[in-house]
Amino acid sequence: MQYLRTINTTTNNMKSEKTKKIIYWVFTGLVSFVFLGSASGKLSGNEEAFKMAADFGIDAKTYTMIGVLELISLVLFILPRTGVVGTLLLSAYMGGAIATHLQHGVPIVAPSVILTFVLLVSFYRFPELVNRLLNRQS
Repeated sequence: MQYLRTINTTTNNMKSEKTKKIIYWVFTGLVSFVFLGSASGKLSGNEEAFKMAADFGIDAKTYTMIGVLELISLVLFILPRTGVVGTLLLSAYMGGAIATHLQHGVPIVAPSVILTFVLLVSFYRFPELVNRLLNRQS
């Protein structure tokens, strides 16, 4: 009887781990979707996007470079080994977006929501990050 309980517990733990992995990659995919869309707009050479950037005082070359940096940060975020560094870079990027929006009197709701989502996903993906931020012993 004890053997069957052990098997049942092990099976439940395996299902739980599988569910956590699925959630991990779904959340990572959602963050990726947001930043891929943003970066592709910067790298596509879209005249409307360049006009919007010009309204913020950003020339086309700088806007394209921002798109490249956004993609590099996203790749670092996606890879589990460099995910914490990617989190920091994406957070800094969104902080810059918030500052730019504030400087030009544009609402900051969208970049704030994206930043919050990136941080929440990162806290789920990297429990050690939460432990460091809250000064907990792991």
